[in-house]
Parts: sequence; structure tokens; C-alpha cells
Amino acid sequence: MNRKQKLELTWIGKENRPKLEPRILLEDPERSHHAPHRVTDHDLFDNRLILGDNLLALKALEQEFTCKIKCIFIDPPYNTGSAFTHYDDGVEHSLWLSLMRDRLELLRTLLRQDGSIWMTIDDNEAHYLKVL
Repeated sequence: MNRKQKLELTWIGKENRPKLEPRILLEDPERSHHAPHRVTDHDLFDNRLILGDNLLALKALEQEFTCKIKCIFIDPPYNTGSAFTHYDDGVEHSLWLSLMRDRLELLRTLLRQDGSIWMTIDDNEAHYLKVL
């Protein structure tokens, strides 16, 4: 029997995935600033600052931007074990992998066929992130 074996990255909780319902974004006019005019009819000139959980925000962007984004840059938690004022950078490794997997899968749905994802990360999780 000639079965090809496939390597796989596994971790505790890998099969646990959040169930995400479609979301909508609501604009807060007090925090919004729109460009005064378009240069061409094809311009998407209104940037969006989304406050809230980034996984839910990505789910909301999916409806409008699936297969339309050419370049995505993210700066995920490095998972160094440090604690900062606004977030804990030391989550358990299995949890970090699940959090990143769920977000990368949603980001991938937003990319055009010729698009790419760029990210900064240090040596703590870089190799696992590449495999994800």
C-alpha cells in the first residue's frame, strides 16, 4: 500500500473553533473622519478604525471585502510571556495557536488571488506561525 503520510501541526484544543455569526459594523460619527473627495472613481479612501474584538471585526469585513484585499499587514502578539498595560503577551501556547489560526483563516478569505499577508513576529512563535 502506497499511502503518502502528511505532517501536521497539532496542539491541545485545535479542534475547538469559535462559531461566528455574520456581523455588521456600525459607524460612530463622533470618531469618523472622511476624505473630502475622491481622486478617481475607483478610490476607496475612507479608512476604518474598528474598536472591538479583532476576530469579530474580521468577520464583519468578510461581507464587503472577500477576495478584494491585495496586502494585509498584522502585528500579532509575540507571546513572549510579558504582561503589558493593554494586553497579556503570555498566553498558553496552544491557545495562541488557535487564536492565530482563526484570524489567519479569516484574513485569507479577504485576500485577492495575487494578495499577500505580511507580519512581524519574533523567534518565540515565528516557526509555528509559518506552519500555520
